[in-house]
Amino acid sequence: MPTLPANPTVAIVGATGAVGVEMLAILAQRGFPAASVRALASERSAGTRLPFGPEELTVEALGPGSFEGIDLAFFCASGAVAREYAPVAVDAGAVVIDNSSAYRMDPAVPLIVPEVNAHAIGDAGLIANPNCSTIILVTALDAIERAVGIERIVVSTYQAVSGAGAPGLEELERLTAQAAAGAELAPEFFPFPCVHNVFCHETPTDPATGRNVEEQKMIEEARKIWSRPDLKVAPTCVRVPVPRAHAESVNVTLRASATEADLRAALADAAGVRIVDDRTTPRFPMPVDASGGDDVLVGRLRPDDSQPSDGPAFIGWELFCCGDQLRKGAALNAVQIAERMLPG
Repeated sequence: MPTLPANPTVAIVGATGAVGVEMLAILAQRGFPAASVRALASERSAGTRLPFGPEELTVEALGPGSFEGIDLAFFCASGAVAREYAPVAVDAGAVVIDNSSAYRMDPAVPLIVPEVNAHAIGDAGLIANPNCSTIILVTALDAIERAVGIERIVVSTYQAVSGAGAPGLEELERLTAQAAAGAELAPEFFPFPCVHNVFCHETPTDPATGRNVEEQKMIEEARKIWSRPDLKVAPTCVRVPVPRAHAESVNVTLRASATEADLRAALADAAGVRIVDDRTTPRFPMPVDASGGDDVLVGRLRPDDSQPSDGPAFIGWELFCCGDQLRKGAALNAVQIAERMLPG
């Protein structure tokens, strides 16, 4: 695994976007020992002032010379920007952690969720952050995969509008105001109204398979992270009128029967997971509770008795999970990767 200096110099590409702003907040909150932080964005954003703890950073225009003297570069921009500038940063001597989809399925680039497969970082100078929905899914299920093994996953996502960036959140706020005023809903960013509505994830749908890009990402990325090319994954991804934090309904088929006590014990010890499962109140994982938090909330654990059982042990199990897609689903995951590379 690459070792960063004790006090690395840091650059954030796409610092003015939703993930970039969250990255700055997390670095400050966690006391990441950066010697300096450089905020980079497009030419039109140059000169913008961004909060960084008690200080402010002035945004610089991204260019070929932006990575001179940089030890660590977080990319929070588009795949096109990553493809153009990540190699430039690596050539300049920086370790790059990329949040876009540009390199996720490149066999030479590790795809990392630190609680799950930190060992796969190896000596890579370029590391990919998985898709937010995939991060939430594998974080919630990894302890079960380790304890029993998972044969099949059926997952339906309920994805917050801010997963599409700041424009998605702005659209929700604008259409909410339109709805309150009794006006006709006029979407501009999403293809359909994101208020009083739920719709298929806006990524393109493959005419042959019927899957959208988000669903295909979840399949391919889960298999790569767990090194399980045989893993069966059946996702359905939709947008819901929620500002922040994705939710996922998950049905798993295990490789061997397990009791509820077995699975609760595994989840109780899982890094990055917090069980929220109070059947008497009742209270289960919700986006309002996951928003702003670092853990993936897991609850509604119950047997799927439509699948074979062996007394109290079942092959099939159902659960519900929520995670902040801007934090654990993006910026926090990248910072946690970097923390693994700090000395000591």
